[in-house]
This record gives sequence, structure tokens and C-alpha cells, in this order.
Amino acid sequence: MFPMKNKILLPLILLVLTIFSCDDRDDNLEAVNIRIKNVSAVAYDVVQINGDTENVHTDVASGALSDYFEYETAYAYASIVIETEEQTYTLQPIDYVGETPLPLGFYTYELNITEEGNSVELNLVVD
Repeated sequence: MFPMKNKILLPLILLVLTIFSCDDRDDNLEAVNIRIKNVSAVAYDVVQINGDTENVHTDVASGALSDYFEYETAYAYASIVIETEEQTYTLQPIDYVGETPLPLGFYTYELNITEEGNSVELNLVVD
């Protein structure tokens, strides 16, 4: 009887160790990670956040998500420039006075282009 218990106990111990030894993707972050979700009907050729020319989100189709990029500092809203095949759209905050930077983590900026005002709407989602 003893050998049967060992056959059951060993896999159970290995399973528990595997579960508790896994890293969470938030464990080793050094920056804020932001991706873009295109919630408009128009494809985005280029999306720039806060004028950052190194982290440029490209070819984000309608309904699609971009890859995450790391940013040293980011806020719940941002300066956004979206270039499409037909036009360039801009969201320009006045300032960040009184705003708190986002803590390290993963975020999605859901971006929409409004037809009425030809403007950009941003909705922050914590991933």
C-alpha cells in the first residue's frame, strides 16, 4: 500500500510547486507597459504617445490590439497622435498638473476617432 501513496503524492507535490513557483507578469516590471486598442472603424497606420518616437505603434487594424511598449512615465490620459490613410488626429492635454503617474503595470489605451468632432477619445483599461 505504501508504494501507491508515493505514486499519488509525488505528482501532487510537483503540481503544487509548479503553481507557486510561476512568476506573475507584473513581478519583474521596470516600466509602465502600454498597448493600443483600436475601437474605431478606421485602421491606424501610426500611433504615437506623448511624442515618443522610439515606441511607435504601427498598423493597428480596427478592433485590433498592438504590442505592449514600455514607458518611463505615463498617465491615465496622454498626448496622442493617430495617423490614418486619410488624416492625422490629435489628442492634446493641456497639462498633467495634479495628476499621478500610473504605477508599474500593464495598461491598454482604447482609442476611438469621433466622426462628429474629428477628435480622439481615450479610455484607460488596467490589464
